[in-house]
Amino acid sequence: MTNQLIPIEMNNQRILTTQQLAAVYETDTNNIKNNFANHKDHFVEGVHYYLLKGEELRAFKREVNNIDLVKTNVNQLYLWTERGANRHCKILNTDKAWEQFDNLEETYFRVKEQRPDCIEDVLIQSLQEMKEVKQQIQATNKRLDGISDIVALDTHSWREDARRLIVKIAQAIGGNEYIKDVNAEVFRLVELRGATRLSIRLTNMRRRMADNGVCKSKRDRLNKVDVIAEDKKLIEIYVAIVKEMAIKYGVDTVA
Repeated sequence: MTNQLIPIEMNNQRILTTQQLAAVYETDTNNIKNNFANHKDHFVEGVHYYLLKGEELRAFKREVNNIDLVKTNVNQLYLWTERGANRHCKILNTDKAWEQFDNLEETYFRVKEQRPDCIEDVLIQSLQEMKEVKQQIQATNKRLDGISDIVALDTHSWREDARRLIVKIAQAIGGNEYIKDVNAEVFRLVELRGATRLSIRLTNMRRRMADNGVCKSKRDRLNKVDVIAEDKKLIEIYVAIVKEMAIKYGVDTVA
């Protein structure tokens, strides 16, 4: 079933319509909709799903241009991310759903993570990613022009200011239990815009410290923000992303 899915992407990640999700999990769309309605507090827009309406939906219909995926008469559309598909799998909790989610991970969601084997392709991809990162940063700066700074890009305070904002974003979404989800989304976007893998950098940082005789307890306390702190470009990307999310969820001050 999963290898028959027509790939759909949004924000450079693969997503599924409710109809696709129901077909893969061998249930019906009403069951998916009812489960979402009954557990809506456990789903975060922009993390687990996207809701398209108005011009955004019309543009998406034109881009997809497939009546089997997007009915022409719908006035709103839910699109599920990998994490959203995982939440639905947990709610359904059937053997078929778990089996199919494993297939989705390997044959649908993770396909984009495969690296090209050709060195020339790698170089072309890297140059394209660098160009896209530059364009994204410029677009972010333009969107934020005229808005008072939320986080001061300062070597002494940016980490603490960002941490406070992330807590506020989580509270705006529904409570402190969403801090982990907000952090995960921030790191995902940093990796996307920075064309990097923070987990790999973190492992390498710990290895360097081990080689220099740093104790294990101190190495274990390192996290992805420590990795970001070593790279000025990643700091700028990280702060810009936290600003965007703070503005999106109406957080406009640092306590």
